[in-house]
Amino acid sequence: MSLGILVALPEELFSLTQQKIKIGECLTLPSKLLITLSGAGAHNAKQAAQRLLENGATQIISWGCAGGLSPTLKAGDLIIPELIQAQSNTLLKCDESLHNKLTKLLNEQVFFTGKLIESATIISSKEEKAHLFTKHNALAVDMESAAAAQLAKINNIPFIAIRTIVDPANFNLPKAVNHSLNAEGTINLSKLVLYICTHPYEIPALIKLGQHFKAANKKLAQVAPLLTQVSD
Repeated sequence: MSLGILVALPEELFSLTQQKIKIGECLTLPSKLLITLSGAGAHNAKQAAQRLLENGATQIISWGCAGGLSPTLKAGDLIIPELIQAQSNTLLKCDESLHNKLTKLLNEQVFFTGKLIESATIISSKEEKAHLFTKHNALAVDMESAAAAQLAKINNIPFIAIRTIVDPANFNLPKAVNHSLNAEGTINLSKLVLYICTHPYEIPALIKLGQHFKAANKKLAQVAPLLTQVSD
């Protein structure tokens, strides 16, 4: 069986491989691991999941970071959700066999299960996160997993999500992040630098976000070696 891994951002890709790929490309690693870079958002994720299927994937994982909604979660915490809630409020159940196989392999590593919800936009503020947590009782939010899960369901393909918290519930994302996203859902570096030059007061929050991302990617890198066993 071939395990297809959908990754939204180039920065998240480094937790799996040091090889660089462009958005829209697929990379085959040893042990039948197939990786594609999607860019952020549901549309990009759907196209990427389709690409994985066309290249022979028989299982799909949505891999990367998520925004924390539960106030108990901190940056770097590992989420292995049992349910994915789409914006339509449709509940998509993650594959029980893949889920159980992975969680057994984690041994004594701490992880959290529950619900991951979809958003069409980046959830930036503490207030937005608190509202979503109260409304949906979900652990975290991302922009790609629901679209990938829906395509997997249509094609009768096992699906799970593996996400780590990058911005906890009590953290306001710097406005520079939203401002610097391009159409492909990745950060435009020149726009980011220009925004920082005109809004230098955001620098401390961006430094903190960088620290959070380092913790999130470190956790993903710890889980990555287990994927070859998940795909067996």
